[in-house]
Amino acid sequence: MNNKIRHEGIIDSIEEGCVHVRILQTSACAACKVAGYCNAAEAKEKIVDVFCDAVAKQYTKGQQVVVSTSGNVAARALLWAFGFPFLLMIAVLVLVLWQTHDEGVAALSGLLSLVPYYGLLFLLRHRMRKEMAFIIE
Repeated sequence: MNNKIRHEGIIDSIEEGCVHVRILQTSACAACKVAGYCNAAEAKEKIVDVFCDAVAKQYTKGQQVVVSTSGNVAARALLWAFGFPFLLMIAVLVLVLWQTHDEGVAALSGLLSLVPYYGLLFLLRHRMRKEMAFIIE
């Protein structure tokens, strides 16, 4: 089984060591033959940053490329973006509710616990970029 996530895209721009690739992210419905007649069909354009210091100069704007990453990278990204914050929020919610017996304070504390978490992720973004990255095939 191939454990890669692949998207075809077009190079939008090139900066020093970074290639910005525009991909069309489609839902399963968007590829359907009757998608034009259905309101459920959805497609979004996304810009993917591919960091490739040495080979960025070999690409040109408008060139068609295929970007890919492993399924493990996608799973890790989902875990860091949604899994850990959910567990943190629930843990803080339960702990504060147990201590104060005030649901409003517990809910607010659970939500506010996400601010330092996402702040820390923002500060570690350069380190995480190296571990969770797309490549151009």
